[in-house]
Amino acid sequence: MSRAGDDTLRVEVLGPQHDRTAFESGVELLDRYLRVQAGQDARKNMAAPFVLVLPDGAIGGYYTLSATSVNLAELPAQITRKLPRYPLVPATLLGRLAVDRRHQGNGYGRFLLADALFRSVRSEIASFAVIVEAKDENARRFYERESFLSLPDQPMKLFRPMTDITEMFK
Repeated sequence: MSRAGDDTLRVEVLGPQHDRTAFESGVELLDRYLRVQAGQDARKNMAAPFVLVLPDGAIGGYYTLSATSVNLAELPAQITRKLPRYPLVPATLLGRLAVDRRHQGNGYGRFLLADALFRSVRSEIASFAVIVEAKDENARRFYERESFLSLPDQPMKLFRPMTDITEMFK
């Protein structure tokens, strides 16, 4: 079985050539999104879905990116001291991230997250941070292990400043 880091893995923009019918993460909401909604969101420019294509052509996982904003008042005080006093701060939303359950435990979640962060930092669109909303405690712990910080009053909503992400890829 391939592991994340193999040069045979690739992440691509979701397209009609990708067979989404067999994907099962174990979370019906995430599975249904990929099968039914992701293509529509891409066509309507609501989200940009990306898929991890395995050596056999199957989808091993996916994530979505889109533009969002965060209220300045929601961010920790030590962060806001350095920011202009705009009511909303531009950010990138990592809206969904899922790995097919047959491939969970192989590092594909971290592989997809790294790809999402790299795409976010490469973008020419201004963004203060990448924002995620963890669906449960396991997801929250995953993002915290990857240096995301919880918003003070919303522990399931986490962020990682773009300056930190930029440093990671230097």
